[in-house]
Amino acid sequence: MGYIMSLQKKLFVALVIVAAVALWLLLAGPVNIVGIDTGQAGMALLVSVAWIAVYAVARMPAGGIEKTISPGEWKAWTGLGFAAVVGAYALAHAQVFDGPSMWHNPDANRVGRNIAMLVIAWAVLSQVLQRRWKDGVQRDERDRDIATRASGWARGTLSGYAIGLAVLLGFTPAERLAWAPPPMIAQMLVLGLILSCLVEYAVTAVSYWRDRH
Repeated sequence: MGYIMSLQKKLFVALVIVAAVALWLLLAGPVNIVGIDTGQAGMALLVSVAWIAVYAVARMPAGGIEKTISPGEWKAWTGLGFAAVVGAYALAHAQVFDGPSMWHNPDANRVGRNIAMLVIAWAVLSQVLQRRWKDGVQRDERDRDIATRASGWARGTLSGYAIGLAVLLGFTPAERLAWAPPPMIAQMLVLGLILSCLVEYAVTAVSYWRDRH
């Protein structure tokens, strides 16, 4: 058992290091290294880390992560991490949407496809974690209270963002909206959804953490 725990810790550290390198390539690295597109390489590494994590969680013996923190907190921290990565990636590449429609914009298609891959990995990992707790109690009164509070924060954030965007677009003269073609507006709407998810998961995770301490 001790040997298995040691392997799990080493795998976790290795995944964190690879994920950090992938994020650097995606967000702050050079455009290419020896002819390799660092953005594509970073996304491939990050998605690989996500799928390896899915496999590792599915293969963990029962009674490991379940005894550490509750299902709701695991889901919150996982969602917060993925939402933060998706949001940072979408912001870092927002400029690719300042152009023609998605059908005629290969860069925007590539960014959208990469975001979709991250979201799919996120959804699969969430389902794997949920199945680990299928035989236990996953929600009690505390979980429902936290979920209600977090949902309220997320709705408020999304409402404020939508109102701010509507005011910005509605009261800005048309000649000053060259920066906001339809693809960019669509991206801004997606960013609003990502922001609301970030707030919801952050409030949920912090609420659980405060309860434990």
